[in-house]
Amino acid sequence: MKKLVMGVVVWIIGVAVAQAAIVEQQVDYRAGDTVMKGYLVYDEAKTGPRPGVLVVHEWWGLNDYARQRARMLAELGYTALAVDMYGEGKLAQHPQDAQALSSHLGQHQEIAQARFNAALALLRQQVQVDDQRIAAIGYCFGGSVVLEMARAGIDLAGVASFHGGLGTSQAARPGDVRTPVLVLTGADDPFVPEEQVEAFEQEMTAAGVSYQLISYLGAMHSFTSPAADQLGKEFNLPLAYNRHADEASWQELQDFFKTIFK
Repeated sequence: MKKLVMGVVVWIIGVAVAQAAIVEQQVDYRAGDTVMKGYLVYDEAKTGPRPGVLVVHEWWGLNDYARQRARMLAELGYTALAVDMYGEGKLAQHPQDAQALSSHLGQHQEIAQARFNAALALLRQQVQVDDQRIAAIGYCFGGSVVLEMARAGIDLAGVASFHGGLGTSQAARPGDVRTPVLVLTGADDPFVPEEQVEAFEQEMTAAGVSYQLISYLGAMHSFTSPAADQLGKEFNLPLAYNRHADEASWQELQDFFKTIFK
């Protein structure tokens, strides 16, 4: 199902009280011989196990933006783990480096899946997490990652992709995808053209996947990241922050979680 969205969504997050109880910590774990440096966040004032959410970073690596999204999820009452997909906390400072790091995983899905599964196992072990209610979200590169994990049949409560690529070399077949899928994309994103959107929708429909795709009119690539405008200018890339799409897509995610975490 596809929905085009245009307009203003106004929302407020109460931060001052929640932040006082938010616990943030780097957590080291392994995927094979590689040390991964994740970032775990939860509200210690909240009692009992709660749903967990994996947050997969953009192609720059596990930076402050991914950590911020994990904190926002913790403020909503979830336990969030920002995933390190590159290992050793590697960060890219230039698009060429980011392309090399992300392409390596794209070409070696077995490594990507092993690293994702290592993070999933770590999150399931946390006492603050209900291990039967775990979802994954991703941004740009991370959005592509969580969609590939869904195609691979990893058992999650749901996956959500924000301005991620929708193409794949391993199209889902009927019965492959075991999780609901939410895709939040920009209608003016040159990295996710209309033909790619149409192919994705055909793939999901043919595979019998429960999915929703929302396309935001006027939104370009990286529309949720306030740093997108500056990065676009610095590296001559078609990136742009879109406040309306950012806020609307975050609300869509919250609505999605209310449905899958019943």
